[in-house]
Amino acid sequence: VTADQILIATGGRPAPHPALPGHEHCIFSNEAFDLKELPKAIMIEGGGYIAVEFANIFHGLGVDTTLVYRGKEILSRFDMDLRRMLHETMEKKGIKILCHAVSEWIRKRPDGRLDAVVTGGKVLTVDQVMLAIGRLPNTENMGLEGVGIEMTKTGAINVDQYSRTNIDNIWAIGDVTNRVQLTPVAIHEALCFVETAFKGNPTAPDHDTIATAVFSQPEIGTVGLSEDEAIKRFSDVEIYRATFRPMRHTLSGRDEKMLVKLVVDGTSKKVLGVHILGPDAGEMAQLLGIPLKAGLTKDDFDRTMAVHPTAAEELVTMYKPTYRVKDGERV
Repeated sequence: VTADQILIATGGRPAPHPALPGHEHCIFSNEAFDLKELPKAIMIEGGGYIAVEFANIFHGLGVDTTLVYRGKEILSRFDMDLRRMLHETMEKKGIKILCHAVSEWIRKRPDGRLDAVVTGGKVLTVDQVMLAIGRLPNTENMGLEGVGIEMTKTGAINVDQYSRTNIDNIWAIGDVTNRVQLTPVAIHEALCFVETAFKGNPTAPDHDTIATAVFSQPEIGTVGLSEDEAIKRFSDVEIYRATFRPMRHTLSGRDEKMLVKLVVDGTSKKVLGVHILGPDAGEMAQLLGIPLKAGLTKDDFDRTMAVHPTAAEELVTMYKPTYRVKDGERV
């Protein structure tokens, strides 16, 4: 096959853990959808989107679920308030979360179940162990090295801002480039590639201020900078924060709370980040991506009328900052 332009979009796959004794007994997110029977108990190793979402899925199906994560808190790179509150809510529902822990070996028992030993010698007896410890780009056995395509240390394809490799007529988009591993981002990169390669309109994908969601229970919806990221970049940061029981939970008697948080540049009043934990947070994040991409200010939010009664009205009715952070110090 010959072509004037070549696009590589081979995606990624779950990262294996060959150094883990007994790793052959583990499953990944792909196999989770094709289990012959629902496990009574499962251990999931990892703390990102996939691990957290599957922990909630399995728990919702009545499975005794334990999440094991090597970091200090689940969902690294997300706002810490979201991370802590989701952790607390998941544990309150009955999901066990072990942070600062990794699996040390997996052993199959005579009865077919699995013993998983984690940091500290704790033994978890489960029916399945699922590894969700990251993803790797699919670049092996393609002959890329033979034509001189530059790769990263992790095996991803190096590209410029227009998704072009170091070879003029070879391009790469999506997870194989390990830029932002989200399906809508890959779709956007594809549209930009078409404009650049075939329509004479060089278009670089915009990877800034990407709205995203974690479909946990409750959901997370987020766009823009976390509080910690904003503090590193701006000398004066205002935090607007509200926690409350959404009306649907009040009526149903559920005790689950919702979090709405705005991160604002105290000097320009530009809204830098919005973070939501609660029902329909993903839907809200998609809509909030527009004003944040447009660079709107807190004053613009304040001038917007609330829709009552909704949880989203908190976004436009928090008029005074909960606290400020100046030069890294909370005041």
